[in-house]
Amino acid sequence: MPLMPTRWLEIVRLDRAGHRPVAGDSTLAEGVKLAARAHQGLVWERTRHVLRLRSALREFYPVALQAFPEVDAPDALELLAKAPDPDRGAALPRRTLLAAFTRANRRDPQSRADTVLGVLRAKELRQPGPVQDAFAAIVSAQVALIATLNEQIDTLGQVVGEHFGRHPAAELITSLPGLGVILGARLLGEFGDDPHRYADAKARKCYAGTAPITKASGKKAVLSRHARNKHLADAAQQWAFSSMRGSPGAKAYYQQIRARGTSHQGALRQLANRWIGILHGCLKTGALYDEDTAWAHIIERAA
Repeated sequence: MPLMPTRWLEIVRLDRAGHRPVAGDSTLAEGVKLAARAHQGLVWERTRHVLRLRSALREFYPVALQAFPEVDAPDALELLAKAPDPDRGAALPRRTLLAAFTRANRRDPQSRADTVLGVLRAKELRQPGPVQDAFAAIVSAQVALIATLNEQIDTLGQVVGEHFGRHPAAELITSLPGLGVILGARLLGEFGDDPHRYADAKARKCYAGTAPITKASGKKAVLSRHARNKHLADAAQQWAFSSMRGSPGAKAYYQQIRARGTSHQGALRQLANRWIGILHGCLKTGALYDEDTAWAHIIERAA
């Protein structure tokens, strides 16, 4: 066994009170974390390529953005692969559009095909031939990358679901509004499952980066934390937003914060902070989420 360097021994001997033991997360939680992080990385990568695709289309083929507002949708990718420039877009037959919209289960595909065809065939200024050809090659490359990322995100999402479904805390976590398999797995993986890792709800909130920093210098200022786990902070923000569709208490709490003049993002951050405290309580007691227990006082105040 290698000897520990002297400086590390001194740290342990002199500053032991200022350090905490390494979290003893289970191997199952580590597997969830790895799969969930890889899945989120692919989602972020897809977002980058979608933005690049939008930028290219805006430069030389703006009607495509009118025809296909959701450029990463399956039907939009299929049609942009066949018509990556204005000339080929205007030449698309109606039956091709109709078939793509039908496969994508679009509402009223026939009228949609007519509308899109009118947009693609409208007269517009064009880039010079060589420039248009270069842009078309860029669009084709980005479309192929996004389509591949969509497939791999779906595949890796199944892996995340399989790992998360085997964890004992999966049912408890998904009992909270706004938490499905993917988002629940991300939270579980980033928080870990060591029951002794967080001394209280405040410690969990600080680790998530949702607990505000209060500074008093002339005027008291409440600031958000910039040094934080970005994977966990992103998951908490998404959770706060999606939870309002399934939790009247969360929606009422968000509206109360907004009524004080807080911004949308600031209100979501406070709501996420509240949710993490509720999650901590559920994990500590092993009890499934209960709307009345969590938000009764908030709903009474809003009534």
